[in-house]
This record gives sequence, structure tokens and C-alpha cells, in this order.
Amino acid sequence: MRQAGRSLPEYRAIRGEGSINDAIANPDLSTEITLQPVRRYGVDAAILYSDIVTPVHAIGFGMDVVPGVGPVVEKPFTSSDDLPRLRPLDPEADTPYVLETIDNLVAELDIPLIGFAGAPFTVASYLVEGRPSRTYHNTKVLMKSNPELWFALMDRLADLAITSLQSQVAHGAEAIQLFDSWAGALSAADYERYAMPSSAKVLEAIGETGVPRIHFGVGTGELLPLMAQAGADVVGVDWRVPLAEARRRVPADRALQGNLDPAILGAPWEVVAAEIDTILESNAGHPGHIFNLGHGVTPDTDPTVLERVVEHVHAHRD
Repeated sequence: MRQAGRSLPEYRAIRGEGSINDAIANPDLSTEITLQPVRRYGVDAAILYSDIVTPVHAIGFGMDVVPGVGPVVEKPFTSSDDLPRLRPLDPEADTPYVLETIDNLVAELDIPLIGFAGAPFTVASYLVEGRPSRTYHNTKVLMKSNPELWFALMDRLADLAITSLQSQVAHGAEAIQLFDSWAGALSAADYERYAMPSSAKVLEAIGETGVPRIHFGVGTGELLPLMAQAGADVVGVDWRVPLAEARRRVPADRALQGNLDPAILGAPWEVVAAEIDTILESNAGHPGHIFNLGHGVTPDTDPTVLERVVEHVHAHRD
């Protein structure tokens, strides 16, 4: 996951204070932060150091990522008057630092680089709520009461994601991940009507580049068939659904990513190893499995445990 490095002491030593947007805007710093977990853990791919709200921030919508809080919007999206604030993204002008970071990484890495973007629903939830939410009250009210405006918002966010991802691939990202982190707040019916079409638009557009597409969400066990239908090559599975059950819900030609509970990493190693073995065994030898956590690494995770996780999975693979 993209938070892979934040438990590392070397990350804390160079990250500094302030918004993640400041760090992302520094290509040398972002390059180093991306490389740190690769060096430490020996993983099979690198995740670009960036954020799902980077495009919205870059076009001047008035969003920042506040440490300890998350994305916060100065003036939340409330009406059609706010649509012009979501102008098209020009990656070369608006996010040149992201492209420079990718250029640096492609020159340095001997493993694939995974780029990413926020899915329209998840980004919309930040814009409408104004900050992280537990209920998504305002988002759901807008979605249900003014679907015309909702779909206009989603369409603009889909276009932002497409443009951002296309630029990442053009500069060397070899796979992309679409983060619909908060889609699990929706029922299957609401996801299919209000969120899935815009994600499908993004995934279809990126499919034309030929790179693999990963689709990830949290609490999305009931949405897994729809997330696969949206067009992903790989469907992320959190820890709430056993991998074997996820296999039954997702077409056989799709790969799965997941699904170790990040909290387990704080347990004694024999407990962690047993959990890993359970996941690997539940995959039952299916070739399409990217072992991963079911969500991001927490900052208090012991890096040596993650080193052992990677070694344990690699030993199973070999």
C-alpha cells in the first residue's frame, strides 16, 4: 500500500513537518520516500509516494492534507456553482513534480512502479464533506437528492483521475491502482448506480494503455463482484472477507490483492506467520494473487516485522 514507508525511522527522519502536499511537491524527497520501503523490505513493486487528492489540490480547489486529520477542504462542494472549480488537469503544468518523481524512480528501480489515483466517489466524499467522515451524510444527501449534480461532479473527478493516471503511465508507471477507499459506505445498489459508472470510466480509459489495473476499497466485501465488473484486472480485498470467499465473488480471470489485517502485525511473530499461512493456503495455489495487507501500514508497525512478512511470503512463493 502507499503508506508502506511511514513506519520507517528513515522516513520520519526526512519527512519533516507540514502537509504531505509539500513533500509530494519535492521530487527528490518523494523519490527517496518511495525507495525507502523497497530497500528495506525487498518488495516486488514500488508504490509512488503521492496522494489521492493531489490532482484536486493541484488545480486549486482549496484542499490540503492536515497531519493527523486527513484531507480538509476550505470551501466544500455544495452546488453547481462549485463545478467550475474543478477545471481540467494539465499534468505538465499542474503536477510536474509528480512526473519528475516518476522519471527519477524509473531510472532507479529494477522493479515495477505502481501509480495511483483516487476513485471519483472517494474523492467526492472529501470534497462534499469537507474532511474525513464516518457517516458520509452530506455525500449521500447530495447523491440521492440531486443526482444530476452528483453525476456532473463524478464525471469531472473521473476525468481528473484519467488524466493523472495517463500521465503517470506515460512517464513509466507499469501498473495503476484506483483507490475507492470509502466505497464500503455504500450499499451494493447505491454503489452500482452512483459510484461504479465513474470508476468504470476511469478503468476503461486506463485499459487502453495496456497496464494492469488494481481496484481497491475498504469494507467492500459486498461490492467485490461489482468492483470486478467495473473493469479491474486485480481486485483488492480487505481482511473482513476470507480470500477463498472473495474468490467465489470475483470472476476466475481476475487476480486478487490482499488481505492481511494490518493490526495483526503487532502480535507475536508466530501469530503473524500463522495468519499469513492461512491467507496463502486459502488462495489454494491460484496464480492471480498479490499478497498484501488489507489496508495501509500503521505508523506504529515494527519495520522488522514487515521484513519478516516479505521473507515469509517469498519463501512460500519459491
